[in-house]
Amino acid sequence: MLLLAIDTSTTAITTALHDGSSVVAEVTTLDARAHAEHLAPGVRDALAQAGASPTEVTDVVVGIGPGPFTGLRVGIVTGRTFAFALGLPVRGLTSLDALAHEAWLGGRRGDLLVATDARRKEVYAAAYVLDDSAATRVAGPVVSRAADLDADLTALPAAGRGALLSPDSLPDAVEPLDVSAGALADLAVRRLAHAPAQPDGIRQHVDPGHGFDGLEPLYLRRPDAAPAPPSTKSTLG
Repeated sequence: MLLLAIDTSTTAITTALHDGSSVVAEVTTLDARAHAEHLAPGVRDALAQAGASPTEVTDVVVGIGPGPFTGLRVGIVTGRTFAFALGLPVRGLTSLDALAHEAWLGGRRGDLLVATDARRKEVYAAAYVLDDSAATRVAGPVVSRAADLDADLTALPAAGRGALLSPDSLPDAVEPLDVSAGALADLAVRRLAHAPAQPDGIRQHVDPGHGFDGLEPLYLRRPDAAPAPPSTKSTLG
């Protein structure tokens, strides 16, 4: 196995490679506005770190958000295109799950809120229980002003940049702040170990019930850019 993981749902444009036992390469650039410029070089640099060629990759996983429209789309399209070109399976995982999994890998246990920057003074948020076996999502994801979240959620330790942006509402900020493709890859490998084998021809996804979340991006709201309304001017002379 050589699994390529990509996530562009947060400030981190992050890629990683996992050989089934451990993360063998990871490249991350922090830039909230230039996902397209940094992602392809990041994939190339991760492959170089691992001493691998694209043809050695066996699986692709992408973070499906929630996240801002443009950045999130860059990661998902890149992962799908890479997989399609090489005839590889590509799967999606909720990006907030990867943040919670990274906290779990770091030894955190108990209740945790993950809150990332949704812009417009809002956060993308989900609640988790971290026990000795895994980080399990128990609520969300939602998009909301931090102050409008339930009080039992705002009292939790909060990973993600949302806590730094809303310190009055989320006072207990903890790491990690951004998605790590290494954590995303590790989570994917663990879920693949429990997923049923896919028959030949099913190459683009694993059903959500098998531990993956499909490939539809989680925008949770309409994009900032909207098409212009149709002209009402008559085309008749």
